[in-house]
Amino acid sequence: MKTTRKVIEIDESLCDGCGKCVPACEEGAIRIVNGKARLVADRYCDGLGACLGECPNGALRVVEREAEQFDEEAVQERMRLRPSEGPAFHGPPGGCPSMRLREFAPANAQGGSPCEAVRSALSHWPVQIRLVPSAAPFLEGADLLVAADCVPVAYPGFHEHLLEGRVVLMGCPKFDDVDEYVRKFADLFATADIRSVTVAVMEVPCCQSLPLVVGKGMALAGKQVHLDKIVVGLQGEILERQSLVA
Repeated sequence: MKTTRKVIEIDESLCDGCGKCVPACEEGAIRIVNGKARLVADRYCDGLGACLGECPNGALRVVEREAEQFDEEAVQERMRLRPSEGPAFHGPPGGCPSMRLREFAPANAQGGSPCEAVRSALSHWPVQIRLVPSAAPFLEGADLLVAADCVPVAYPGFHEHLLEGRVVLMGCPKFDDVDEYVRKFADLFATADIRSVTVAVMEVPCCQSLPLVVGKGMALAGKQVHLDKIVVGLQGEILERQSLVA
């Protein structure tokens, strides 16, 4: 049955498919299809607009038009039928699969030849700074590795020499919102009892703000945690190791 009510409208010309609106919708009414945000069905949208503030491009707005009535039972059923993320899943159902918290043992070495016998030291998911909630259980008492996005590509020993035994958060200070990072780290340090921080960056200038961002967040939280900075060269070598906070 249709009625005139408020629902979300998405301007595809402004949407860049970043996906920030997806986890902001508790009802799972939005998903990314072919690089654009789409309203799955009118009946899943409550029209309250919780997703509006998450769009960096202003592609979302609330409009009043003829639409199916909001169906809470349909929303609950949709959430129930979503694919399970396995026993290590933490957090509420629905939302963006990339934000579903997981903890797992680092993988065993795989491959038949010495060159293929590599092992992942990753012990959790997600890894992006913007996606990891400050109250994630794997952050409590962690040795934190904050890595610029390009570091794992350039440094061949990333898993063995940097990630082993650490919880990793990754991001790009050039393309992401630095102020958002500062607020995120302030909340993180205030919430989790972080033992130490290692910040790994590339030698390029745009990476150099990342240790400062982490330091600002730490200062806002009123915490003092040992912080090391590692600089990786474009050809994969470690150029510098520096202790910034003791």
